[in-house]
Amino acid sequence: MKRLFYILISAGLFITACNTQAAKDNSQQTASAAPGDSTQVYPEMTFEQTVHNFGTIKQGEKVEYAFKFTNTGKKDLIIQDAIASCGCTVPEWPKEPIKPGESAFMKVVFDSHGKQGFTEKEISIKANTNPPFLQGPKIQCTIEQ
Repeated sequence: MKRLFYILISAGLFITACNTQAAKDNSQQTASAAPGDSTQVYPEMTFEQTVHNFGTIKQGEKVEYAFKFTNTGKKDLIIQDAIASCGCTVPEWPKEPIKPGESAFMKVVFDSHGKQGFTEKEISIKANTNPPFLQGPKIQCTIEQ
């Protein structure tokens, strides 16, 4: 009986020691990927203006605005996708990489057909940034008949 007891205690200590070493290895890997680490470089998308208000427009009118942004990161910025909160809003973005320090434009076209009153539409962006999904610019307007 004592022998069985010692075997169980030894096995428990062995398993605990293995788990502790695995956790320590895992925390070291996580720490090396922390923000601010010089080995981790990402592009950053910085908009000059995050909201544009068209004011009052007529129902059925199409309006557009080009939001200027700059890659303020340390790596080429590649925009993979941009989607609007509604099908009435269509974003257009550069397909070529934007180098660090360079600027470009994201054009947003809004079709007010069938809409009325105050509206706000937001653009979501997927890029090679960290995090990969960004809240982009917004457009606003009041639609009258």
